[in-house]
Amino acid sequence: MFTGLIQQIGTLARRETAAGGQRLVIAGAPWNPPLTLGESMAVNGACLTIAQIQGKNFAGDILQETLDRTTLGGKRPGATLNLERALRLGDPLGGHMVSGHVDGIGTVSHRQANGRDWILRVACETALLRDMVLKGSIAIDGVSLTIMELDERSFAVALIPFTCEHTALGTLKAGDSVNLETDLIGKHVRRTLETKPAPTPLTWERLRDAGFGEAE
Repeated sequence: MFTGLIQQIGTLARRETAAGGQRLVIAGAPWNPPLTLGESMAVNGACLTIAQIQGKNFAGDILQETLDRTTLGGKRPGATLNLERALRLGDPLGGHMVSGHVDGIGTVSHRQANGRDWILRVACETALLRDMVLKGSIAIDGVSLTIMELDERSFAVALIPFTCEHTALGTLKAGDSVNLETDLIGKHVRRTLETKPAPTPLTWERLRDAGFGEAE
């Protein structure tokens, strides 16, 4: 579990082939406490397991599911990546609950200055938009943000200067693809409502069967 508060911007050092699959080697600053094998790391919002530590670099294996649902398969060496270690019990939850399981990919359709801030509009599939609400939370490339506008084709968020400076979102431009994870709680609520049987209509017959017949 993560919070969507980025701790470090890393760089894709190289891609490797491991046991017939793909592995990303990511460079960054030293971590305190140091990274350990087997721990989870959110890389642009996708949860990877640290399979190897090479000095300041670490490597994570990429499943085919991750390649299909995220932008990581298209990243090239030198690409900047948002990094966040897994939440520990007792850590402050400053963003929102982020699972690191990316739901799909969006495309930046517009980026516009708004005073000192930036407005970022992202287009995505209807299935993803159904899980979004105004003022609700969304993780874009692993960054916890608040939805400020929402329509049938896209949504918009505001980026404050701190977010632009301390995450890779500051380099996004129109046409770029981003990983999206919608609100975890909202998805479970929608799924529960969709799968719950429709209530049986209330009729006089049901009332009589329940003992609410006419008084004698």
